[in-house]
Amino acid sequence: MNRRRHPRIGITGMVADISDGRGFFTGTVHDISRFGLALDDLPEKINSHADRLTVIVDGQGGHFKFKIRPRWETVAGRQKFIGGQIEQSSIAWTDFVMNFEPKDDDVWGNS
Repeated sequence: MNRRRHPRIGITGMVADISDGRGFFTGTVHDISRFGLALDDLPEKINSHADRLTVIVDGQGGHFKFKIRPRWETVAGRQKFIGGQIEQSSIAWTDFVMNFEPKDDDVWGNS
């Protein structure tokens, strides 16, 4: 069952630099939400079982640094995909994500 309060938003053109505490890796951002993100194109040697990963995200006019708590991983060949929950999401990140969220006309009573 999907327990998300905020929708995932597919995104392109964002690069992530990630540290697992032992090494540094580069990947791409697959999707975002106000409190999480999914990273792909990661090498299989990244430690997705670390308590936290430090992530720096660049692209789409934004630059953000935060820690994420890995929640899931998928291994495909020699690459990993990791989804994580952002700890202490900044207002700047929330504003950034809200720019990509679908608009709900029903909120304004336009029915």
